[in-house]
Amino acid sequence: MDTQQYMSMFLEESMDNLQTLNESLLELEQNPEDIDKVNEIFRVAHTIKGMAATMGFNRMAELTHKMEDVLSKFRDGLLSVNQDVVTVLFQCLDTLESMVSNIESQGNEEVDIQAVIDGLEAVVSNKPIENIKAKEGENTAETGKDSSPDRIELNEYDINVLKEVKYRGYNAYEIRIVLSENTLLKSARAFLIFKNLEEGGEVIKSNPSAEDLENENFDLEIRLVYVSTKVSNNIYESIMSISEIDKVDVWDLDVEKYIAEIRKTEIAPQKVKEAAKAVVSNQKKEGKSPANGKEHVPHKKVHQSVRVDLERLDMFMNMVSELVINRTRLEQIGSNHKLADLNETLEQVARITSDLQDLVMKIRMLPLDVVFNRFPRMIRDLSVELNKEINFVIKGADTELDRTVIDEIGEPLIHLIRNAADHGIEDRETRIAKGKDPMGTIKLIAYQEGTKAVIKVEDDGNGIDVEKVRSKAERVGISTEGMADDDIKNLIFAQGFSTNEQVTDISGRGVGMDVVKTKITALGGTVSVESEMGKGSSFIIKLPLTLQIIQALLVKVGEDTLAISLGYIDRVIDFSEDMVKKSNNREVIMYRGNVIPFVRVNEKLKIEESDSDNKFVVIVKVGDKTTGLLVDSLLGQQEIVIKHLGKTLKNMKQYIGATILGDGLVTLILDVAALI
Repeated sequence: MDTQQYMSMFLEESMDNLQTLNESLLELEQNPEDIDKVNEIFRVAHTIKGMAATMGFNRMAELTHKMEDVLSKFRDGLLSVNQDVVTVLFQCLDTLESMVSNIESQGNEEVDIQAVIDGLEAVVSNKPIENIKAKEGENTAETGKDSSPDRIELNEYDINVLKEVKYRGYNAYEIRIVLSENTLLKSARAFLIFKNLEEGGEVIKSNPSAEDLENENFDLEIRLVYVSTKVSNNIYESIMSISEIDKVDVWDLDVEKYIAEIRKTEIAPQKVKEAAKAVVSNQKKEGKSPANGKEHVPHKKVHQSVRVDLERLDMFMNMVSELVINRTRLEQIGSNHKLADLNETLEQVARITSDLQDLVMKIRMLPLDVVFNRFPRMIRDLSVELNKEINFVIKGADTELDRTVIDEIGEPLIHLIRNAADHGIEDRETRIAKGKDPMGTIKLIAYQEGTKAVIKVEDDGNGIDVEKVRSKAERVGISTEGMADDDIKNLIFAQGFSTNEQVTDISGRGVGMDVVKTKITALGGTVSVESEMGKGSSFIIKLPLTLQIIQALLVKVGEDTLAISLGYIDRVIDFSEDMVKKSNNREVIMYRGNVIPFVRVNEKLKIEESDSDNKFVVIVKVGDKTTGLLVDSLLGQQEIVIKHLGKTLKNMKQYIGATILGDGLVTLILDVAALI
């Protein structure tokens, strides 16, 4: 138990230390003469080495030791800081990060480190640095899959069988199969996998066992040791041809190495416990924070913050959500029965619940810095790869968002920043010819605007060529007749759309912007682009600060009650049929002197129309688009808890979720962005 406790601490501290090293190396590359920065990097690297050795991860300690050799040369003035050397050190950090990730998921540090060690030794001995990335690529190409998997426990009989089949010329493989989340009959799917595999070989061992698979006593992952004359690619394609399978990994199994590894004796738990205590004690004595190597603040309390498991935080949030639902229910009962004493007490309960709710929302909030701090390194690598000079500016990294949003926002931002570097920023010669600064600028800006967070990715590059987008749209069958320039620019978010004629490692496949749009919309946000030819582009993302509890307007459509987030609503107006006009065979209404699209919600959702005479138009704004939604009646504003629809109903794109009202009625929450 104690070992596991120290393991958790080791993993968290290691990831923090590696992020600190990434940031410090970037700063050192900018200021090569900064000896204090070299010393700081050395201290953090030494901490990682000490903790890895303490926990028994000797290969990780060995790699960090080789890194220290390079840093020693920096410190002693025997080696100058240059791009090639820093690139090797970054490769070392990436490898260490992979090792930590492997330890977290599989309990071992199985990553090929020889290529990186060769590179570090070449730096120390002033030899030419080989392309480490290429070596790693070759190694990955052999399997075409991830690093090696968790070891399946084998007995002596299994080991003898493996030796025998290897001797007879069969290939041995380890296979990991992940079933789709919506698999209905997992045991039937496992039977099909086994049947398929046994047509061309034999399954030596499985985890879970055959009995557990038959009784569906397993989650979604199946691990196998398999022998066959087939090659790994054929096995992969054979399994993937079966439906309801999300992922398949196939590794070549080196039998001798495998046997040697599973027979290794583990480090004694007591030794780990004592050594880990020594590391913690040593850090406290030195007054250093292992996460960042900064000086100790003398008057700071020992327990200023605690790490909380995310699962517990989600449970806490769900319990508060249930409390809000039941508070609303009690308020309704008190109102119906006119119970003055109950209402008085409920007012106090409502205040406490609101305070508790605000508190848990704030606990769930994280600064965008946890996402943004990865991008300077990414820009540095891109500028080297593209041979462009890029100045990267971050503003507003302290803006806070709900953890759920933070988890999902990284991928869209990566696509936008890579696009800005590849498509937006011109090369040095082109910029000089245009009279621009030879160094391009990409800005990542975040700030809060009401109940939304705004994130902008700006570049001072070439901008979006409207005519190029228009001609590409016509070629792929999208009609641009009557479209404004701004609408044409936003076509870049269409699926499979790319103006890059040449596909590169960085962009050009037409999937990046589609991913951005899909992800942001799924988070209840919007993304738009502003661009001026020759001046640059600005991608604007607007996201809700939280995804759990929102203020909503309850409306009636036919006999159904629906909720619309107040964040989208501009105003509500009375409706009369003569307001509706036709334009391009679509219904529109006049609003503030503008013609805006008009949506009859009952027709869109296939709900039977109500006979009500007093209908209303809810004017909603999504980004820069304004639309009128026709509803039958208004039921008032209410604070609601968003409950996800689950796997079965996840394809109902018109709704972001459901809520439970005070009377126990389950009400669907409209996804306004998807509806219009």
